[in-house]
Amino acid sequence: GTETLACHLGLILRLYLRCLSLSQCSTALHSVFASLRSFLMKYPETVFEEEADQCTSLCLQLLRYCGSRLTEVRTQATATLYLLMRINYTRKFHFSKVKMQLTMALSSFVSDREMFNEDYLRRSLKALLSYTDRDEAVCENFSGQVQDLVLNLHTILSDTIKMKEFAEDPEMLVDLMYRVAKGYANSPDLRLTWLQNMARQHLTHKHYAEAGMCLLHSVSLVVEYLHMMDPVQYMPVGCAAFSAISKNVLEESAVSDDVISPEEDGVCCSNWFLRPELLALVDHSAQFFELSGLYEFIEPLYTALLPLHRHNKDYRRLAAVYAKMRDSCDNIAFNESKRMFGTYFRIGFYGHRFGDLDGEEFVYKEPPLTKLPEISHRLERFYGDRFGPDNLVIVKDSNAVERERLDQNKAYIQITYVEPYLEPYELRERQSQFERNNGIATFVYSTPYTQSGRAHGDLQDQCKRKTVLTTSHSFPYIKTRLQVIHTKSFNLTPIEVAIEDLEKKNAELTRALELNPPDLKILQMVLQGSIGATVNQGPVEMASVFLASVAEGTQPAAPAHHKLRLAFKEFLLKSHDALAKNRDLIMSDQVDYQTEMEKNYQLIKDQLLPLTSWGNPSFDREQRNVVAARRKSNSSMSSC
Repeated sequence: GTETLACHLGLILRLYLRCLSLSQCSTALHSVFASLRSFLMKYPETVFEEEADQCTSLCLQLLRYCGSRLTEVRTQATATLYLLMRINYTRKFHFSKVKMQLTMALSSFVSDREMFNEDYLRRSLKALLSYTDRDEAVCENFSGQVQDLVLNLHTILSDTIKMKEFAEDPEMLVDLMYRVAKGYANSPDLRLTWLQNMARQHLTHKHYAEAGMCLLHSVSLVVEYLHMMDPVQYMPVGCAAFSAISKNVLEESAVSDDVISPEEDGVCCSNWFLRPELLALVDHSAQFFELSGLYEFIEPLYTALLPLHRHNKDYRRLAAVYAKMRDSCDNIAFNESKRMFGTYFRIGFYGHRFGDLDGEEFVYKEPPLTKLPEISHRLERFYGDRFGPDNLVIVKDSNAVERERLDQNKAYIQITYVEPYLEPYELRERQSQFERNNGIATFVYSTPYTQSGRAHGDLQDQCKRKTVLTTSHSFPYIKTRLQVIHTKSFNLTPIEVAIEDLEKKNAELTRALELNPPDLKILQMVLQGSIGATVNQGPVEMASVFLASVAEGTQPAAPAHHKLRLAFKEFLLKSHDALAKNRDLIMSDQVDYQTEMEKNYQLIKDQLLPLTSWGNPSFDREQRNVVAARRKSNSSMSSC
């Protein structure tokens, strides 16, 4: 009967696998492979349906022989593997099962370098492509899928083997782990394993935000597949449920043909796909977000799973979750002014010594308050040990690197401090410092220049080139460095440079005033940098250079003049408010300091008002003459 035949066919398949698992001569293997191909063509349902669990073992054995040192054996194994993929595609118009099983088999192989020869395995993978070129019966879609599979296996093989070489380079090691995890996209169990490996690697360097993100991606991946297998109302609807925390989790979406039937393909069998393990992942992710000060991520993370607890009537768990959400909100309220976020640097690598990194630019996320000399010393020490101190050059300016002028025998690293960059509309939408420092994919750095060619000059000559970098993903991410994928730049005129500097000063005053509870040290530090005796000529000189001619009436006011004038008015207002707040906070031993600061403020105000009041209709001819006389007097003093 049919059941008896299926049972016998299953036994025959197991017999083939047994023969392949034993040491055989090439003649015997030739016969086994030929007979196996005949069996696959006549009874494909045995491999892909009745004995589907044996497909993993079959792929493992075929891949093992693809790495054989004997050319004839490799040819037979490669031909059999190609036929397996072709039959799978003919039946379902994709060969996701074989893709997944080969990927899992390769994972087993690379964990034990003694089991295979890398060079021979690469030759066999390349031979698969030649089969598609010679096979006139296959369609273009099948050829494309084979190419994608071979490329993916090549990448996994290379990156996994490279990990030992870069074990002391934390950024490169995580990059390799990331690429391997990406290569296992069609095998969620293996991808989860590598995401966990990445989290552990981050924890060794106390990168808690990145470790939390690795677990958040794990949660998103598990939820995505659970929703595919058993869509219920009380579970999150896929990884999109966590996109409010980070848009990056959307890359865990299961949208390709390779993952349309997880149950049938035998994936999602690890404990991670059990609900207790899912809840443990959520707890650990929240714990790491708390350690990194990302309290805003905790509430939406737990909220997504509240319906599950309500469905289970697990009120003890609900109470614990609400307590953690309350604590996160308390931390936001009490630590808003005290939190510091990451520091960012643009790192460019130039020179053939860097291999794949040559010509690449990255944005590195470093701990808060990291100074440029710190990261410079770290990279110089690491790459100096690797290439030799005499072969490494640290480029300390932010000018464009001219490759043709570089010594081809040396390695160059350019390090530039960058800041998060937000468009005006984004600044309006992102009100808090947390919002302005998270979900960031654009960064900016400035290069000062003058028309004469010098980097720095007088106020009226000082220009600035601003370069905006766009990264592949937004920070924080599951990596601490992200590749720069787009660069644009624009120039600021001298008056625009002055406006930007003054607006930065106003922003510092605003933040100091809004601190709750007030921080006297920060307030006085900002005040000292704004109206202190050593800097009080800065704002006055800026106004004299750019606004005096407008105030005199010898030059019409342009939009930039109006913008600078309004910035000065805000500067005076914020400085006044900061002084008033400082007066309320100081003790008796700082009364003299307060008096001195008020005196400085009044001096600056007296000099700025005539230069910034020309927009007022009451600004008459007499006041214009006062401005002109003062400007002439200052000019005479300068010439002396």
